[in-house]
Amino acid sequence: MKKIIALLIVASTFFVACDDVDTANVSSITNYPLITVLGSDPIFVALGSTYTDPGAIATENDAPIPFTSVGSGNYRGGTSIDTNIADEYSQTYTATNKDGFKASATRRVIVYKTGDLVNSIEGVYTCNVSRNGSSPSTAKNIKYIYIWKNANGTYEVSDAFGGWYQYHRGFGIDYITPGGTINAVNIATNTFTFPGNPLTNSGFGGTANITGLNVDPVAKKIVLTCSWLAPTAYTFVSTLTQVQL
Repeated sequence: MKKIIALLIVASTFFVACDDVDTANVSSITNYPLITVLGSDPIFVALGSTYTDPGAIATENDAPIPFTSVGSGNYRGGTSIDTNIADEYSQTYTATNKDGFKASATRRVIVYKTGDLVNSIEGVYTCNVSRNGSSPSTAKNIKYIYIWKNANGTYEVSDAFGGWYQYHRGFGIDYITPGGTINAVNIATNTFTFPGNPLTNSGFGGTANITGLNVDPVAKKIVLTCSWLAPTAYTFVSTLTQVQL
């Protein structure tokens, strides 16, 4: 019995000693940076006008700290917010605390031009999209799909699948089908060609074609049809409602 008690005392002393070594000078407290974005999100800016950044507030333990702000184009590849190029931009604010921990917050800045759907189909659109006839609730009122005008007079849509994977499925901007170029031969008679075909999805690949576009200028709606031929046969029908800005 005495041997057992002695062994327990030795073992206890060993673990206490190890615990002292492992935890010595390890505990510390860090206050992570917090960022509050000021103003609206998103902010809509008319093409060619001036954008003034409302800014943000970054704090560490309630004390203000510096932050950086960087803008980038989400669909057209810009490396800053350019109000002469219609696009959805991300303005990202980043702060770092004294221990090197970072935090970021982002607002959308949408540079737009609203066409009259008689002479131009440019604009910001909400979208109800169906795939092979199925349109769950999360595929409705998607915000936003964009149509802009290229320098050569053609138009381009931000996602020919109407945000099905980006928004409805929540996969993000890496799963859009970009490059949906549209040639408006005659908007009034709904005569269009699609020189951007074939398209491909950024995340899944495959081959897709825009097969139809119908404009209703009175209802301020466009119906865009795009068929994904491979790897799976899906037809996406996007009903786009122009936001009146």
